[in-house]
Amino acid sequence: MKPSFIHYAAVSLLASLLLGSSLSVNAESADVDTTEPAPASQQTAAKNEGKLPLDELRTFADVFNHIRFSYVEEIDDKTLLENAIRGMLSGLDPHSSYLDAESFDDLQASTSGEFGGLGLEVGMENGYLKVISPIDDTPAEKAGIESGDLIIQLDNKPVKGISLSEAVKLMRGEKGSDIELTIVREGIRQPFDVTITRDIIKVVSVRSKTLDDGFSYVRIAQFQSKTGSEFRTAIESLQENEKPMKGLVLDLRNNPGGILQASVEVVDSLLENGLIVYTEGRLSDSHSEYSATSGDLTHGAPVVVLINGGSASASEIVAGALQDHHRAVIMGTDSFGKGSVQAVVPLSKKHAIKLTTARYFTPNGRSIQAQGIIPDIVVERAKIETIKTRERVTEADLQGHLSSADGDENNAKKRQNKSENKSQDYLFNNDNQLYEALNLLKGLHILGLNEQITKAEQQQKAL
Repeated sequence: MKPSFIHYAAVSLLASLLLGSSLSVNAESADVDTTEPAPASQQTAAKNEGKLPLDELRTFADVFNHIRFSYVEEIDDKTLLENAIRGMLSGLDPHSSYLDAESFDDLQASTSGEFGGLGLEVGMENGYLKVISPIDDTPAEKAGIESGDLIIQLDNKPVKGISLSEAVKLMRGEKGSDIELTIVREGIRQPFDVTITRDIIKVVSVRSKTLDDGFSYVRIAQFQSKTGSEFRTAIESLQENEKPMKGLVLDLRNNPGGILQASVEVVDSLLENGLIVYTEGRLSDSHSEYSATSGDLTHGAPVVVLINGGSASASEIVAGALQDHHRAVIMGTDSFGKGSVQAVVPLSKKHAIKLTTARYFTPNGRSIQAQGIIPDIVVERAKIETIKTRERVTEADLQGHLSSADGDENNAKKRQNKSENKSQDYLFNNDNQLYEALNLLKGLHILGLNEQITKAEQQQKAL
């Protein structure tokens, strides 16, 4: 076939597709068949979008021909067209991409909670891989990879110039195999190498425990299909002793997001009513609203939500909704700022595209995209050291001191309990953000008790 014929055939094909007319392409064989014309309404709508860029189509056809006939190695037309599709999508934003059969399987595996690899949520920034967050208890987290790290090489192969899907494929591999990552980190002058051993990644979505008497902790590592029900189960199990919860820390640090519906279910468990999140896009079905149903599982207990630069997407939906409804205090550092919706559009049984179709907005109309959630109380992650004081002499140490008629024994017990509280010491030394969150909850609980006492006293006086 002569190049000139291919040139005009390619232009004709692309023009027909962009105009919404009837050329249909079989994804398996790439044969072109003519069918009935598209409805006039579709053609009119397409024309109303603007004039067809014929010059750019001719340029595309020229480039296609030059590669097809002049590139140093022969490349089949199917590969060239798939590469063109990948480039078209990757040029839109960091989250739109072409999904071949393997990529589609990987996407489904990651949302179900088990897949092979390093345990990293990544995106592209200026041609390099940027770590959104390491996943809990994975090789990447254990190797010390941090949110915000830039990966510039994989096994000495430069990342610059390859697509996100290609980079992810390089990081995946058999369990027990090693890969070397070259990292650029803020605050460190020179790039450094980290060797990580691949493993089967099993993401435990929800973890929970009691921090102190009545004060609970729930960690959500990633929003998966069952996260909403697992969160409800965790809250219910923490209250099995039928004692009311005094406060809850919801830890969303380094949570890269996941399934929208799961984040809605988590917020719904903490609200009695009201809007949770809404989306807006160009298509009519991109406009949607999600609202809470009655029933706060914690019965109004104060909530502190921990976020950081690794908290993205669904995590930001939860934090933003609870912040707008004044249902929780948001603590930590600014979140990542991924406020866009991706739809997976099947093209065939084996291929699909992941396309950004809408933006998220908090109940008060704040866009999360490239803005993130700003915490109510900023607490940077830090190492804190206790300054030891000299031994002090108190009134209780003086010989012949007067005893307290109602508090001497109780105060002694309190001092003993304080010295034996090893869990508090661990938080103080290892997780200052969680330590501050727990202290804030205790303060809010005390204020709540004081308000209840004051109201009871006022009612008593009124009687």
